[in-house]
Amino acid sequence: FAASEKRLAFLFGGLRALDADLRARGSRLIVRRGDPATELARLVSETGATAVFAEEDVWPYARRRDTAVAALAPLRLTAGLTIHPSDVVRKADGGVYTVFTPYSRAWKALPPPRRSDLLTPQHLASQRLGPAVDLASLPIPDKPVLPASVPFPPGELEALRRLAAFTGLSPRSSVARPPSSVHHYADDRNRMDLEGTSRLSPYLRFGMISARQCAVAALEALASAPNDAARPGATTWLNELIWREFYTAILYHFPNVLQEAFQPELRAIPWSNDPAQFAAWCEGRTGYPIVDAAMQQLVETGWMHNRARMIVASFLVKDLLIDWRWGERFFMEHLIDGDPAANNGGWQWTAGVGTDAAPYFRVFNPTLQAARFDPDGAYVRRWLPELARVPARHIHAPWLMPPDVQRQAGCIIGQDYPAPIVDHATARERVLAAYKTR
Repeated sequence: FAASEKRLAFLFGGLRALDADLRARGSRLIVRRGDPATELARLVSETGATAVFAEEDVWPYARRRDTAVAALAPLRLTAGLTIHPSDVVRKADGGVYTVFTPYSRAWKALPPPRRSDLLTPQHLASQRLGPAVDLASLPIPDKPVLPASVPFPPGELEALRRLAAFTGLSPRSSVARPPSSVHHYADDRNRMDLEGTSRLSPYLRFGMISARQCAVAALEALASAPNDAARPGATTWLNELIWREFYTAILYHFPNVLQEAFQPELRAIPWSNDPAQFAAWCEGRTGYPIVDAAMQQLVETGWMHNRARMIVASFLVKDLLIDWRWGERFFMEHLIDGDPAANNGGWQWTAGVGTDAAPYFRVFNPTLQAARFDPDGAYVRRWLPELARVPARHIHAPWLMPPDVQRQAGCIIGQDYPAPIVDHATARERVLAAYKTR
């Protein structure tokens, strides 16, 4: 996958924050460029280190890299990318779960993470590391620069602040200040016009906060819920964290999903793959406001609301009949939280070709989705200013505006905003026929 410039800028910003934290404790971050195995072996030789500790990753590239490093350096991999390692959550007979619900039951049956297990900055506040060895180091790249349009300041402190704000839990206390956002999560998480999600995904992606920290917070928020009505929020957020674990486990056990559909019988769908329609999708020119608004959010901020991700993915695959891998690649080129496992899992789920996927005959109606999850059109108006004056009754289907209403709204369809590039009802029949003839 091509690297998103915003994702790189966020990563470099996080490294600068980490370096500052290390320097405050008498150490520093060493940066080098080259083959990881060669450079780490050289560092071991220069420092006399007896071990190289690293967090295990499941991405095929990372596993190949770590195998090469282990051949040249005393590598010791530790768990941490997920709460429970990907090879631990298994069936009683040792088999691999490929359906989420039984996976989640098995996951929850394992010992839960606890606050006492966490190592936080507070534990290290009084610790001083030994003087740094005089090692050659490159500067942390200062380009690309994170644009001001990206609402994610990098670093661990910001991640912890967001976690505390979302859950109502202080990093030092398990006593919540009810009610908090997590307690409304079950109801608000799909509303694109609300700030109803944690917005922690970029920080999870780069380890600025751990999945274990989030799970502990979710469990504590569940325990401290002010009433029964507030409990589903924390439960739902924990389930979303388990979905992340599930997709990571799928990539670990079935690395081929990065190249092809999980379901073999759905690997030969006759895609249309119209380049002009794909360009319209990428550029937010489909004529369906909820799709175009979401694509504008992605390109401008490097992030997209999860419900919006499902809507635009369904539109690309089901309405435009374009290969889901085209969309998966475009997301990885732009997402600040682009994670190979979660991104792949989400696209295969929506396309109906993956493990535990939505049925292929489930086709999101973008207009109905918009009316349900952006009822007043606030999300659409934020990202598509050309629709700012369109009346609420037309905001999600502006092509139905009478000519005089278009003039009053300053939005002439086909001129100020495009007409729909496909008819949804016709497209739905086409995709159902395509999947049946695969």
